[in-house]
Parts: sequence; structure tokens; C-alpha cells
Amino acid sequence: MQESTVAKFRLTKPIDRDSLDIRLLVLDIDGTICGASNQVNETVKQAIRQAQAKGIQVAIATGRMYRSAKRFHAEIGSTLPILAYQGAWIQDPITQVIHRHLPVPAPVAKELVDYFTQPHLQPLVSVHLYISDRLYIQEVRSDTLAYQVRSNIKPILVPDLRQVLQTDPKEDVQPTKVLAIAQDPQLINQLLQEIPLHRDDSGVLRFPPSKVHLTRSIPTYLEATHPLSHKGNAVLFLAEELLGLQPHNVMAVGDNFNDWEMIEYAGLGVAMGNAPDEVQAIAQWVAPRIEADGVAVAIENFLLC
Repeated sequence: MQESTVAKFRLTKPIDRDSLDIRLLVLDIDGTICGASNQVNETVKQAIRQAQAKGIQVAIATGRMYRSAKRFHAEIGSTLPILAYQGAWIQDPITQVIHRHLPVPAPVAKELVDYFTQPHLQPLVSVHLYISDRLYIQEVRSDTLAYQVRSNIKPILVPDLRQVLQTDPKEDVQPTKVLAIAQDPQLINQLLQEIPLHRDDSGVLRFPPSKVHLTRSIPTYLEATHPLSHKGNAVLFLAEELLGLQPHNVMAVGDNFNDWEMIEYAGLGVAMGNAPDEVQAIAQWVAPRIEADGVAVAIENFLLC
């Protein structure tokens, strides 16, 4: 390992290696194993294969759609379910079994669409609606086209997203996620602060944490999921319910606010060097940036030594 690489990572909290018995490695995709190229570098894939050869299972936890994440699942040779949509959708690509699906209640989704399409926000925000692992939009913008290229998902264009949420008068359709994309990161920050405080005409909070979980996966993405759907709960479900493991058996690596809960849950929580300062602060160890194959360095340091 080169000295220049070593200088890029740092310990943020004491790590008791004797108390750890890592059997599960959970990896985010974008900004963690996959950078601007939208590809996983061979250095990272090789480190993952070496960890797997030692009996460590590897899983993906991502905000991406299940269909969009399957390519990465195959590339790293994972045999575990994919934790997609911030953990709201957990499905095994091998058996096709959906182990868990926690959708956003339809009334909440409708209120979110109403909120994001207010006259002062509509020109600034693109709204994506995810139902049954399909993407619905009501207008095509540059940010939507960029999303389509990166995710390799073709959206379904509809006149009004509200109509998609109620295809049957007697049955509401529940989306897995509502995504708002803005060109301005400051607007996303502002919305993350304002939405939980927004009240209806009766003074009741419309979007409290008990109704919806809000997070930011990249600076320009605001993601809304079921209140119990975040990567921390998803990793807990995978580790404890499906694999019979405990936090001290888990190492999790991520790069953004949507990785916060799984970094906190894991016995060894690692933040990428390109993660926001707040995320780095709650991790036990900070790896080099994505451009320096930080995941490979983390694996070498903790799992292959």
C-alpha cells in the first residue's frame, strides 16, 4: 500500500478489533464502490473477491431501484438479497423472493407529490415515483435524462403522477419511494428542513418521522420512503433475521446521509473520504475517497490483514 494512500484515511473512534468477528460486509453503490464512471474498478472487485474467499458474505445496500442494482450485485458476486430503495425493498436475485417491501402509504405519497408540485417548486424540482420497481415521471428534464443514463432505467411518462397512485377507485397504489431531484443542493437542504415542519390547515404536521423517512443520497436528491425504511433497519433485518448475525459481525461502508443508520448499526462503520463531514464524524474509520478505491483499502485493512 502506497504511503500517499495511507495518508488519506483516518481513525475517528477507537476500534476494538478483538470484539469484532466480521462475517458480513455491506456496501453502498454510488460514491462507495461506483464513482463517476458508473463502473466498479477491478481493484475493488478483487478486494471483494478476496474477502469472499475468506468466508465473508457481501451485500449491497443502495437507494437505487432493485433492477438498477442487479448489475452491481452480479459484478461483485454477491449471493445475498439486494437491499434496494434505502432498504424498503429487499429481494434475492437468485430465488426472486421478496423478503420485505415497506412502501410509502398512498395518502402520504399523494401529499408529497402535491408538495413538490406547488407553483413555486414545480419549475425547480423533478419528481420520480417508484411503483412495483418501475419509475414514473410526468415530465422529462435534463436531470431525469441523466438519471436514466446512470441507472439504465427507462421511465414511464404519465400526464399526472397522482393518477398513477390510484389506478383502481377502491385500491390505492403504494409506491416504494418518492424522489425529488433539484439542480440546487441548497434547495434540497432547505426542503429537508422545511418538509418535516410543514402543517396542514388544521395545524397538524403533514410529514412527521412517523409517516415518512426523509434522507439525502447525493446533494441533489431528496428521497422519501416508509418511516421504517432506511439502510440501518435493512442491514439489521439481513444480518439478524436472515443470517443470524449480530452487529459485531457486520462491517458497513457508505458515503452519504442515507448510509448514516447502517454505519451506526454496524460493529465496524466506515465512511468514504468523499462523504460529508457529518457522516465521517459518526463512522469509526474513514477510508480514502472513491477515486482512490477506498473500499478496497478498507477491506485490506480490516478483513484481509
